[in-house]
Amino acid sequence: MPTMPYIHFQGQCAEALAFYKTVFHGSDLQQMRYAEGPEAPPAWRESARIMHAQVTLYDGVLMASDYPPGVEGDPQAGFSVMQTAPDVAQAERVFKALAEAGSIIQPFQPTFFSPGFGMVKDKFGTHWIISAAPQAVA
Repeated sequence: MPTMPYIHFQGQCAEALAFYKTVFHGSDLQQMRYAEGPEAPPAWRESARIMHAQVTLYDGVLMASDYPPGVEGDPQAGFSVMQTAPDVAQAERVFKALAEAGSIIQPFQPTFFSPGFGMVKDKFGTHWIISAAPQAVA
């Protein structure tokens, strides 16, 4: 059974997952708002917040939601989402897009374990570790 990251946002989930779909050339973005939930409490019926969303990125699924209406929740901290791109060019493109309006934690560069690797905090507060897949040895 795969482990899948599930990120919680403070009202920016729809915007964040649409951004991630674009950055990673993802697919199959699905979203359900709290207001659409069966038996939604009155406080949720007018909310635009996301109860559950998911998007396919490469060969994995990233899931997310907003905290429920009326719940502030804690900002993201203490974890990173690791994503390996098929090659250095794609990894660097993704890294640069995530870094735009965010902050670079470790610049994208070759390492002993990856031909391209970097760490970034994006504009939504999500920490990412972006790596290029090791190249096959002939």
